[in-house]
Amino acid sequence: MSVETIGKASATMPANQKLVIADCDIHPSPKSVEKEIFPFLEKRWRDHYQTYGMLLRQPYQAGPAYPKGQPDAARRDAYGPNGEKPGSDLEFMRKHHLDRYNIELGVLNPLKSGQGLQNPDFAAAYCKAINDWQIAEWTSKEARLKGSVCLPYEDAILSAKEIERRAGDPNFIQAFMLIRTSEPLGNRRYWPIFNACVEANLPLAVHAFGFGGTPVTGGGWPSYYTEDMVGHSQSAQSLVTSMVMEGVFERWPELKLIIVEAGFAWAPALSWRLDRIWAQNREELLHVKRPPSEYMADHIWYTTQPFEEPDRRGHLKDIFEWIGWEKLLFATDYPHWDFDDPTRIPLPRATDEQKQSFFIDNARSLYGV
Repeated sequence: MSVETIGKASATMPANQKLVIADCDIHPSPKSVEKEIFPFLEKRWRDHYQTYGMLLRQPYQAGPAYPKGQPDAARRDAYGPNGEKPGSDLEFMRKHHLDRYNIELGVLNPLKSGQGLQNPDFAAAYCKAINDWQIAEWTSKEARLKGSVCLPYEDAILSAKEIERRAGDPNFIQAFMLIRTSEPLGNRRYWPIFNACVEANLPLAVHAFGFGGTPVTGGGWPSYYTEDMVGHSQSAQSLVTSMVMEGVFERWPELKLIIVEAGFAWAPALSWRLDRIWAQNREELLHVKRPPSEYMADHIWYTTQPFEEPDRRGHLKDIFEWIGWEKLLFATDYPHWDFDDPTRIPLPRATDEQKQSFFIDNARSLYGV
């Protein structure tokens, strides 16, 4: 759907639309790092930022190597009335998004949060500042919005401390990291994060993108932006495989994992293959006591942007039923150009109860709100 089409679709939403929505992927952005983030950073780190910038753990130090059609992947109609950056102005977001779509719960997932920085101490300080900023500029001013605890995930000990610091804070409803880690996420170096999430009763949301320092594909760096985008599902499959096979869900049976912005149609096929391989190699995997498909069904939720659109709607219905309607969370990806309009989502044939579950009840249950 083009940016122009998206703008028209949102503008023509029926006035009597009564569907209550939970949007599980909204991307806020500071208007100015110096004005909004610096107040939450020690002088040492303000000086560090101004001297060295944000050096990331990948060859492309300025961020993604493949430029999108708009700056920061933004919708053309998402700029504020005075030219404010998309996702940076709360009042504009209220009118343009929250009010327009009757959003009862909006989950903030800050992407430029210091995750993946080369300097682990700077990453931890910047993530902490972003978390403080979410409260100061967003959740304290708008009850419908809830924050995500951004983690300097390549240092699991510092990440666990940040989770512990935010435990019990009603401003936050999940821990948050990116999908492309330097090692597969099930690796033991990341285990303190899982333990802290369980102790704080916070789901762990893992969003597409990241700066692990390795290519998105198993065979090297891609040539095109499209390859990079399709690679998110590959990264998600590697992450799930690692967490299941390393026994993470067996060790932490209460851990809840959310895959954000990496699709979901790949999950059934991955589970079938994992079950077969697991059954043939049980001697190596004594710590994996159940079929991988059972761990996936019990522990993993999926946000639905980008929404899968097969030619035959019946195929989509099969996917929904295999994953379970209760494990799918609606998301728009606001304010990005590939935004999913809740009034135009091509849901498979669904009962009113399934629609209610999909658009709001699943999020309420998962997050306890």
